[in-house]
Amino acid sequence: MSIRFAKRAASQIMNRGLNSIRIKGEALADAEKALTKDDIRALVKKGSIYAIEAKHNLSINSKLLKKARAAGRKRGIGRRRGTEKARTGRKWEKKVRSQRRLLKELKLAKKIDTKTFNTFYRLIKGNAYATKAQMLLHLKEHGLSLQDSELKAINDKISSEYK
Repeated sequence: MSIRFAKRAASQIMNRGLNSIRIKGEALADAEKALTKDDIRALVKKGSIYAIEAKHNLSINSKLLKKARAAGRKRGIGRRRGTEKARTGRKWEKKVRSQRRLLKELKLAKKIDTKTFNTFYRLIKGNAYATKAQMLLHLKEHGLSLQDSELKAINDKISSEYK
């Protein structure tokens, strides 16, 4: 077809940008004759079409700094910006979202009714439970009959959906 097609197809196959694709001089005729991506794959495998190495702009200083921080250096009081809570991440969000997901799945599985769902949703919002286990314990006190196999299936479904 054309060199432009060959380069475009090669960039898609190799998952690289158009500007990084190179065609060897002796293979230009073969690249022009290539009609399908399979033809291009064959040329890539042969080495006639290749991609130049990606540039990585990590300087040696940043690598050394990362290594030092991994060892616990350069993390003293003078280096810190923000409160301890701001630096530790979003524990509450993570906890609440996981509890809400579990509650939602229990409702979809018809293990709890809407009234119970709403009650427990508000309790979660009010930070009543430190963990999902505590929430499940409270649900069981309220009449939830849930076997370990059912709970495992629900947890597997949740973990596969939210990755």
